[in-house]
Amino acid sequence: MTGNLSLCFQRPSARLISPDKAVIAASELPAQLPPNTIVIKVDRFGFSANNITYQALGEEPHFRYYDFHPAPETNETSPKTHGLVPVWGFGTVVASSHPKISSGELIYGYLAPSRYLVVPVSPSDVNKHAFYVPRPHLPADRRPYNQIIRCAADPEYTPGTLGEDLTMLYRPLFWTAYWFEDWIFSLGYRGATAFLISSASAKTAFCTAYLIAQRRSRGEAKVKIIGLTSKRNVAFTKGLSLYDEVVQYDSFPSALGREKWVYVDVAGNDDLNKRVFEHFETPASGELVSSIALGMTTMTPTSDKASTFDWGATKSAAQGPQLERFFMPEWLNVRKHQLSLSEIFQRQKRAWAALMVDCVPWVRLEHVSGPEQVKKAYDNIASSGFSPDVGYIWSLWDETGKGVGAKL
Repeated sequence: MTGNLSLCFQRPSARLISPDKAVIAASELPAQLPPNTIVIKVDRFGFSANNITYQALGEEPHFRYYDFHPAPETNETSPKTHGLVPVWGFGTVVASSHPKISSGELIYGYLAPSRYLVVPVSPSDVNKHAFYVPRPHLPADRRPYNQIIRCAADPEYTPGTLGEDLTMLYRPLFWTAYWFEDWIFSLGYRGATAFLISSASAKTAFCTAYLIAQRRSRGEAKVKIIGLTSKRNVAFTKGLSLYDEVVQYDSFPSALGREKWVYVDVAGNDDLNKRVFEHFETPASGELVSSIALGMTTMTPTSDKASTFDWGATKSAAQGPQLERFFMPEWLNVRKHQLSLSEIFQRQKRAWAALMVDCVPWVRLEHVSGPEQVKKAYDNIASSGFSPDVGYIWSLWDETGKGVGAKL
């Protein structure tokens, strides 16, 4: 029986004193699979600021990202002290005790940063497009995260290494942006004449700008799109050509005109949000008609912000305007009662096909293979942050994907 390797992250609640916030843990696969269980060889996965958000919110009661895949029980790690940050990636079924799933099948889904992932599959929750991991301990609206997509029947599957790499980088972020844009325009975009988007260099942010610009080009909206970003990311963000204007955080007050604004908070930075809200307290600065929390890209792997960020409470006047939270699965559940599944699939298919053409020049791809190399890459990001012009594709296997003891 072969061994497994996983990239594990410290739980804040464990209060460990180890300087390493992430460790490579070695564990064993089960000698015999329980019924209706599969083993996925995780070929490779994308890693972005989105995953840092998952990490920071790993124990936050509303999200519980560390409860999707339990950390292995080893001398160094356990589910009580560590978590596995969910990652979007491609894998291959290498063993199955499920009658409707066969070895050799290529899949895409919400995996773990491991060489192998062992998951149960609901006996009856299988169709030609996907199958589902039962997680009764999580809310029912997390079902999209429980889905494992069968690539052979996936209308959005883009074959080839480039297509798969772009899918891992953009698919989860793009659909958050897509359904957010659908949501805000379903509300008549709150009567806004302009959108102000923070962390404009982040993929969720610039995909949102891309979708708003597409709607505008169809003549369905007349709005300006302004991106807020740091000084070091201005050149990259302008180079995307997705915003009407890109403004540095330090100079944004003087750059905004008198418009009716929707503020889209992708950065999740309390100090920035305070400055934005204070700016719009002056009538001459325009009107803030809506402010929505769409991400937390400025969080670091060591951030304790998740424990203090309030996702549900209404703030008092003294605390300033309330950031309305957008959570994609909740809105998608609403849309499933408003649109047929066929209509949803057709809309997504058209949007995805366009993205796969348009997004190619936006970032360069950087591949990292091998457990120690991935750990080093993570440590570099933890200390220095992400480069917005890089798309990170990681694998705990070596460059050939074979690794040590890859045969079950």
